[in-house]
Amino acid sequence: MSEQPTVADYIVRRLAREGITDCFGVPGDFAFQLCDAVARSEAIRWIGCSNELDAAYAADGYARVRGCSMLLTTYAVGELSALNGVMGAKAERSCVFHLVGMPTMRHQRVRKITHHTLGDGEFQNFAKISAQAACVSAVITPDNCVHEMERLIATARAESRPAYILVASDYAVTPVTGSAPAPYPKPASGPDLAGAVAAIAERIETARSLAVLPAYTVPRFKLRDSLRALIKALGCPFAATPMDKGVLSEAHPQFVGTYSGAASSAAVREAVEGADLVLDAGGVCFHDLNTSAYSSRISPERLVTIDVDYVRIGDSIYNPVRMGDVFDMLARSVRRNFGYSAPPRPTPAKPGGKPNDPITTAALYPRYRDFLKPSDQIVIETGSSTSGIVPLPLPDGAEVHSQSLWGSIGWATGAALGIAIADPSRRTVLFTGEGSHQLTAADIGTMGRNGLKPVIFVLNNGGYMVERALEENPDWVYNDLAPWNYHALPAALGCRGWFTAKVTTLGELDAALARAATGESASYIEVVTGRMDMPAQLALAHQRLDAMYANG
Repeated sequence: MSEQPTVADYIVRRLAREGITDCFGVPGDFAFQLCDAVARSEAIRWIGCSNELDAAYAADGYARVRGCSMLLTTYAVGELSALNGVMGAKAERSCVFHLVGMPTMRHQRVRKITHHTLGDGEFQNFAKISAQAACVSAVITPDNCVHEMERLIATARAESRPAYILVASDYAVTPVTGSAPAPYPKPASGPDLAGAVAAIAERIETARSLAVLPAYTVPRFKLRDSLRALIKALGCPFAATPMDKGVLSEAHPQFVGTYSGAASSAAVREAVEGADLVLDAGGVCFHDLNTSAYSSRISPERLVTIDVDYVRIGDSIYNPVRMGDVFDMLARSVRRNFGYSAPPRPTPAKPGGKPNDPITTAALYPRYRDFLKPSDQIVIETGSSTSGIVPLPLPDGAEVHSQSLWGSIGWATGAALGIAIADPSRRTVLFTGEGSHQLTAADIGTMGRNGLKPVIFVLNNGGYMVERALEENPDWVYNDLAPWNYHALPAALGCRGWFTAKVTTLGELDAALARAATGESASYIEVVTGRMDMPAQLALAHQRLDAMYANG
């Protein structure tokens, strides 16, 4: 046996050095050699998923917690099934290493007609598609494996986006060749850094008021501490958009609230839109859902953007400058402290309603607020659940995971699987709607199989609530769904010992919440509400359809 590891073993060992301990995937014959390498690895555990899309969603969630993740699929049919999930990871900056096994080079060189192809003897046409979902890609050979893995990892880490790694099955079992890997250069700030920081500091010095909007990229690049230090030095208020909720603790004395344009409270709008200068810390995404149908009112001349690798002040661009370097240097440079301290949080009213009352949105979300605990990993599906959860105050240390930019329904259930595996020491709480849940409910079985203990709330309101809200006529037949018995799913999918309930009244809901809060087991609660009973933010979007979709 050769002393050199095979290509498959080398790749698995190298990814393990990045802190990955789990691989999400679906086996396939062209990927068997790669799957074998994971199965015999002592460092990385195989997490088999029901389909490739679910595996991609799980890998996205895992990467948000661990910093990177591993996804393994077979050629063509497998990688293309995963593509939507990988593309979402690219959009929202999750570093997923997508490893794909393809037919042997022996077959490729003679243009053999094989299954999982178009029957034309071409083997690289799918690679062109999958590479578009990544920031870097490579076809791995025994000769290039060592050095290409360093390039792939360094680039994907620097971008916090997916890498696409394609390996022929005969090459996967061939020993690697070549010399020891040379360190791949890490991206660094250039000469513009000093000028960018000086320009920002000058704007801060002359501003009458300042607000900071932290972006979702801050935790992706592990820069929470750096941004906290900068905000402390500035002594100014900061707010978070829905996409960036929980980036910094909402218990922070300078946190003013959630900012989403017209859906924001008056105090938050005044702090942000009324500020003389707004510091965009990380590249906030001012998309339609994040701004309540483009109702944000921050003029470009008052906005300074510190993005991942550049700074923009008006029409001036400073690059390359790395976000963390700007935070650190600016925190040391600023002399102005605005002396802001948020007023004490008002004590929230206890949830209302009588035990026999039906569950309404107005009574449901205050109960969710009281259910959440410090350090929870909160996973929210894009839709009506997002609109209800985002306005709730977070306990200290709780984190929120959502996918509001890419917005692929079904993401949250898959992501919750990856998040729970990435950090089982913390409670994972999933809020999803039935329409989204029907796409990826099979992940519940994977959670049970791996001994996870999530708390899952499935909102049953008779169809696609968010779709009904986003069009003038909510009664089209395509917004209806098959009426599943959701609370029966865990047992049907092989989960043992789970607490399950279907609740239709406030009394039943309160009892289920109390039982789930004990943490004695995983919990799955089907919550039945009215067909058009929607949170206030979603109702506002319904009123702004023309602005949201440019209907005229």
